[in-house]
Amino acid sequence: MDFKKVKLVIFDVDGTLYDQKKLRHKMLLALISYYLLRPWRVRELLIIYHFRKEREKRAGFQGCNLQKEQYIWCAAQVNFPIDKIKLVVDQWIFNFPNRYLKECKYPGINSFFDSLINKGISIAIYSDYESKMKMENMGLNAILQISSTDTNINAMKPLPKGLHYILNEFDIINTNECLYIGDRDEMDGECARQAGIPYLIIDKKKARNNYYEILSTKMLQGN
Repeated sequence: MDFKKVKLVIFDVDGTLYDQKKLRHKMLLALISYYLLRPWRVRELLIIYHFRKEREKRAGFQGCNLQKEQYIWCAAQVNFPIDKIKLVVDQWIFNFPNRYLKECKYPGINSFFDSLINKGISIAIYSDYESKMKMENMGLNAILQISSTDTNINAMKPLPKGLHYILNEFDIINTNECLYIGDRDEMDGECARQAGIPYLIIDKKKARNNYYEILSTKMLQGN
């Protein structure tokens, strides 16, 4: 990669900035510990399962109010009211996992962010899930953070609406001046292809070792 031409790097979050496998292991232990002591609430696990599953089934979906619709999809699969679904999802998907992100983030990711900033390259985030609290817990900063459920997006990857919005916000016309970094080719790669943006799909095994540290070194060397 020639970073000399890049003015903006857009990152996906889940699986791109931190090790999802490691996080899921920690979350599995936390869920088991919690519900073993509260067996009468074990059916709440269906909410977590179906909330994620229904979102995955609707890759490429575009709606009028995605923030609201994602709960309706889940409610159609479980016998719980929307308010209860929101409480469980907030607890186990949007809040509780954040405590583990600092130790699950890929080594060298903070240095890579610092290298981009030192080179005058702007950083943005585009994730299907809300990412602000995740970024804060990892100690990472971005100029702009966009989620598919934002009211001005309302479109799931691989639709490129979020990427188009970011390019417009940074006044980037030449898409070759931008790089999108993700972890799933069928989602992030396809999203970038539809937007006409150069992209990088990280190798998760390498990312668990020193992949981002190597990128940081290349940045410092001017490559």
